[in-house]
Amino acid sequence: MLALSGMRCAACSWLIERAVLQLPGVLECRVNTATARAMIVIDPDRILLSAVLERIARLGYQPHPVGGAAAADAVRDERRTGLKRLAVAGFGMMQVMMFSVALYFGAYRGMDPRLETYLRLASMLVTVPVALYAGRPFLQSGWISLRARTIGMDVPVSIALILAFAASVVNSLRSRGEVYFDSVTMFIFFLTLGRYIEMVARHRTSSVTDALARLTPFTAHRLGARGLEDVSTAALVTGDRILVRTGESVPADGEVRVGKSRCDESLLTGESQPVLRRVGDAVIAGALLLDSPIEVRVTATGEATVLSGIMRLLDRAQTEKPRLSSAADRTAAWFLSRILIGAFLVGLFWLWVDPDRALAATLAVLVVTCPCALSLATPAAISAATAGLARRGILVTKPDAIEALANADAAVFDKTGTLTRGLVRLERCATLANVDEATCHDIAAALERGSEHPLARAFMKSATVMTDVTELHVEPGAGIEGKVAGRRYRIGRPDYVTLLQGASKPLGMDTGADDDVVVLGDEHGFLAAFHLEDALRAEAPNVIAAMRSQGLSVALLSGDAATKVEAIAGRCHMDSWLARQTPADKLEQVRGMAAAGKKVLMIGDGINDAPVLKGAAVAIAMGRGSALAQASADLVLVNDDLAAVPAAIETARRTLKVIRQNLAWAAAYNFLALPLAALGMVPPWAAAIGMSLSSILVVLNALRLAPASTDRIHAPTTPALRVEPVPLSVTAGGIAS
Repeated sequence: MLALSGMRCAACSWLIERAVLQLPGVLECRVNTATARAMIVIDPDRILLSAVLERIARLGYQPHPVGGAAAADAVRDERRTGLKRLAVAGFGMMQVMMFSVALYFGAYRGMDPRLETYLRLASMLVTVPVALYAGRPFLQSGWISLRARTIGMDVPVSIALILAFAASVVNSLRSRGEVYFDSVTMFIFFLTLGRYIEMVARHRTSSVTDALARLTPFTAHRLGARGLEDVSTAALVTGDRILVRTGESVPADGEVRVGKSRCDESLLTGESQPVLRRVGDAVIAGALLLDSPIEVRVTATGEATVLSGIMRLLDRAQTEKPRLSSAADRTAAWFLSRILIGAFLVGLFWLWVDPDRALAATLAVLVVTCPCALSLATPAAISAATAGLARRGILVTKPDAIEALANADAAVFDKTGTLTRGLVRLERCATLANVDEATCHDIAAALERGSEHPLARAFMKSATVMTDVTELHVEPGAGIEGKVAGRRYRIGRPDYVTLLQGASKPLGMDTGADDDVVVLGDEHGFLAAFHLEDALRAEAPNVIAAMRSQGLSVALLSGDAATKVEAIAGRCHMDSWLARQTPADKLEQVRGMAAAGKKVLMIGDGINDAPVLKGAAVAIAMGRGSALAQASADLVLVNDDLAAVPAAIETARRTLKVIRQNLAWAAAYNFLALPLAALGMVPPWAAAIGMSLSSILVVLNALRLAPASTDRIHAPTTPALRVEPVPLSVTAGGIAS
């Protein structure tokens, strides 16, 4: 993952992608215009990362790692340079406009030729630094595009600047003909202003990731055999004991072993009040200690921490390009070539009709129709919405998730861990054979250690001894099989356990009906029946009501018994429900709804939900859910709050509305401005203002989707968010950087 300095428009991302993908050994390259982020996957056996960085630098863009001091310095330098260029362009424009006013009045009332020549030469001298310094990014970008044999956004802009400036210099030296120094300086000023506003918006949408990256300290205080020593945070491993002092940030996920302290986790959890962490409590990397020092045993480091998981999901969302954005880029690329052809034809027409107006009309066409706004319309809105949702605890992990979420008209919920809290409590245990209850608990806990299902956590608390298990096999939606002390056991649904050879149906138990019980058995019969209970989320009924008011039909699909599924569905006023659903059954139900024309939103959390999450039009995984479920989902509820789902749907619908507004405005502006410019009704300076204001309007409209910077980023506290790493490691023959 790289941040890129110097990006100005969609053509920049297209140029970088094309140039980098031409290198042998580059497997994938995705660049997001709105956030200036690049995800690059390479084969390390065929190409070095340094070669890729060199190619990007030769294109005129500066790559640097996302987050950390380097990223902060790059952002600061980019803003400082942008302000300098804006100041030079602004002062130059004001001075040239003063000279131009005198020239206009002189042309109307008459002026001494020597004074007129002086004002022209003075305007030229003031315009030179404006063109060479403030206008350098546009000229440089245009030249790079032409060298790469492409047509970027800055190609028509550069041609217009060069033509206007060159013609003005020639006419000034000849002391006759029109000069366009005022148009050149005004054009550069408004272009620079527009690009500066776009840059600030880009920094704002990417500030979420950068702020998170700065949370983890560079060093940690490790307690070892030689006492306390300062080591790099990257050197920490699971099991290390570290000391975190007052006022410091926790360097890794861990468990408090000694002491207690209030922790500020506001940037991660959204909780404005500090949280008291005692012995045995989990602490998250990036949390700030406010009171006393604590000793922490490290449980997760580096890419395995909650913080890194959130950042990976955000990075993936900010680098992948949505389908709508790709379509807009293709349209803009097609339009650019037509602009140049159109400007050439307009110039020929005016040379034949009125040569004195040929240059002005050609410049106006080149400038006024530049499709910057068209290319910015979609990525600006998507990036603003992604950043806004992240601050509300919803991570967008797939490029087309927002569009799919906005179009959803049916929702399907899983029960355990989704509508219920997943904090399952073991109510009672009934032994069914000549085995004591404690032994049954220990065997059950050994088997359940291999599962990420919420039910498994209930057994962990009841075990007295951690027994080793071998040949472990998880059957999603049914149960778990494994060998404990050389003996084969199964735990799960009664019908699944019954399949073991010689197992018999326990007395008084209906294996296919409504009693929601988990059974433990071996090859000779049933050993115990565990009765579990799980509480409904308090917000669930209101969430379902809100989604129904948004026009979605809501269904419940669960692998649990019918009595409990029916009870939950009734309390939440579901439109429909089905019990005893296997993963295949759920997937078949969702596919059936899709075949009927429904755009299905699936919300789930477990391994058994992964197939249906993958098969739905759009999927949301719970933050406390399994890593496989999160990898299959399009969005992740990091704070595990279902109330965020209706808010996400509303934001997605607003985003599509903003995109349509932006595209409509950009297209209407270009198609209305083109004939006016071709007819000579738009002077070059007005064309510069119109094009810049068009881009600024699109960006400002998109920023309405982003909340105030005071909003928080949400993340779970315990257990940690489990997110499968996305490339920085070797995957499918390559590594991502």
